[in-house]
Amino acid sequence: MSGLFGVASRKDCVERLFYGTNYHSHLGTQYAGMAVWGRSLSKKIHDISFSQFKTRFFPELKGLKGTRGIGVISAQNPQPIVFNSRFGEFAVCVNGFIENADALARKLMADGESFSDSYNNQINISELAAKLIVRGTSVEDGIENHLFPAIKGSCSLLMLAKDGIWAARDRFGYSPLTVGESEDAHAVTTETTAFPNLGFKPVKYLAPGEIVFLDARGLRTFNKPGRVNQICSFLWIYTGFPASSYEGINVELVRERSGRCLAKNDTVRADMVAGVPDSGTTHAIGYAMESGIPFRRPLVKYTPGFDRSYMPPDQAVRDLIARMKLIAIREIVNGRSLVICDDSIVRGTQFKNFTIQKLRENGAREIHLRIACPPLMFPCRFNYSTRSANELATRRAIRALGGKQGDLREYLDENSRSFQRMVSWIARDLNVTSLRYQRLDDLVNVIGMPKERLCLSCWNGVCP
Repeated sequence: MSGLFGVASRKDCVERLFYGTNYHSHLGTQYAGMAVWGRSLSKKIHDISFSQFKTRFFPELKGLKGTRGIGVISAQNPQPIVFNSRFGEFAVCVNGFIENADALARKLMADGESFSDSYNNQINISELAAKLIVRGTSVEDGIENHLFPAIKGSCSLLMLAKDGIWAARDRFGYSPLTVGESEDAHAVTTETTAFPNLGFKPVKYLAPGEIVFLDARGLRTFNKPGRVNQICSFLWIYTGFPASSYEGINVELVRERSGRCLAKNDTVRADMVAGVPDSGTTHAIGYAMESGIPFRRPLVKYTPGFDRSYMPPDQAVRDLIARMKLIAIREIVNGRSLVICDDSIVRGTQFKNFTIQKLRENGAREIHLRIACPPLMFPCRFNYSTRSANELATRRAIRALGGKQGDLREYLDENSRSFQRMVSWIARDLNVTSLRYQRLDDLVNVIGMPKERLCLSCWNGVCP
């Protein structure tokens, strides 16, 4: 996933653009960029895989001036990309995953288009999105009738033009965009975390497929929203920042309810409850609140310089981050029984080789693992996080149990013997005393939105 932030102001916007973009640092680990329109369009992009956004961009702030700007923390591609077109000069940045990017690029090249930018020999999806948009008769026509219908996957975007900022939420509503206003400016953001300290108040959650134009005076909407609305459930469970809200529902409160629900369905006795930092912490707090078992911190995260281990595309980098960022406190762990809460088990390798191993090496007597979402059964079609089913812990378990990868119905039934065998295999593989997952209906209830308005495809395989 990537994080987008844009601001249109009556006065210089660069400071708010810098901090608003920085508030998305938890969403990407590869590239970051800002584009600002003053007397002309200026752009800065940096590799942030081994440094933080603030470190790379702060020295350049004095060289940027303008009243309109967009910024991005990117999980994959260098962004924003600048274009000259029949719509004038503009910069664009995107959040999402275009599953058929290569096929679309080949079709465009067959029509005479050229691509100037790439990432690891792959098409830069920001450039692809821009080339599809400029095929329209207007910006809004290009987004609605040329970009959205062409792609498989998701694509939300910000587009900086001379007069203001275009913002469009992907047509299924998988990723959020929220508009905020202050006395002298309007802003648009992936994470509402960016608003309070910059003086903005949320005024509009963009609907799926909705296209708006922002300037310092306000916003205009150009189309009717789509009928399908399935926002990513994982935003509340893991991806999002605790202070953010999507569709008016706060992340921190959902995670508290999630932990409470896990505890209500549990009978285990333990000396303490703990969360795997950071996203597992609030699930554990909710569990402790409901169960009455004390919350403690046997695992602490050394924060500076360490990204989220789920985000980087390279397994070796994920393993390095997982190994280095968590430190076990032997004086708390030794000889005790622990309930460990976390958001999810994706591949399971980091849990097994780092988190659980560290607790075992420091004398944990029992480790009861409680996971805030159901077992991940399918790769995400709308994000870069998991690209192959084979890498998932559940699929390894099913292979080991002799199950058929093509027919997963028995493993999707939370009441079936096959499901229980799968969970037991994962528990043994991770070397934990017990393992329980949140049930899918309970996950929907703790989020508090109708099931049909949530993307649950990672767990049930159903896509919009």
